[in-house]
Amino acid sequence: MKAVSLLSGGKDSFLSAVIAMESGMDIEYALIVQPEKDSPMFHVPNIGNAALTARLLGLEAREIRESEFDSYFTVMHDSGIEAIVSGATASDYQHSRIEKLCTLEKMISFSPLWRLDPYLVLEELLLRKISAIIVSVSAEGLDESYLGRSMDENFISDIARVERKYKVNPLGEGGEYESFVTGMHGNGSITIKDAKKVWTGSSGYLELKCTLEGS
Repeated sequence: MKAVSLLSGGKDSFLSAVIAMESGMDIEYALIVQPEKDSPMFHVPNIGNAALTARLLGLEAREIRESEFDSYFTVMHDSGIEAIVSGATASDYQHSRIEKLCTLEKMISFSPLWRLDPYLVLEELLLRKISAIIVSVSAEGLDESYLGRSMDENFISDIARVERKYKVNPLGEGGEYESFVTGMHGNGSITIKDAKKVWTGSSGYLELKCTLEGS
C-alpha cells in the first residue's frame, strides 16, 4: 500500500512512520507542513529540521504550506497514494480533520498511536531506541530546565509527576511540550550544532541548528 507520512520532526509522527513501515506500508515520502503562526494542527519549533528526521528513515521530504494542506490530499490521491500516516494520539481536531480529508479522497487514515496509553507510547520510544529531546514547553509545571532534555526514563518519571499535579497530557498533545527526534539506533543520528534558547517567562522554545551525522 502506497502511503505518505505526515512528519513534523517530533516523536509521535516519527514513531508512527516506523510502525507503518514495520506494518508493510510503502511510504513514498514524508510530507512536512510549514505551519501558520500558533497553528493548532502542526508543530512550529524546528520544522525546518524535520527533513533530517525523514532522512533518518530513508525518506524523501516534500514541503507544503499549511494553507495548501487540504487541497494536497487531492494531489496525493491523483498520484496513487492510498494512505496517510499521522502521529495523532489524542487530539480530536487533528484526527477528525485528517479522517475527513481521507474519506473525501477515498484514502486510508493510519494513526497507530491513536488513543493508546501515553506511557505506552513513551516506553515504545525507549524500546525502539528512538532518541528525542524537548524543544518547546508552554504549560504549568514545565519550566525552562525542560528545554533540551532527553526523553529518557527520568523524563517519563518527571512528566508523570507533572501530570498528577497539573493535569498535563504526558505526550504534550495539548501543546504542553513539543519534541524533536535526534536519532534511532541503527538508523543514524542528528548532530545539534547550536541551540538557542528563547524564554518568555512562562514558556519557551529552542532554535536548533542541526546536521545529519555523516552528511
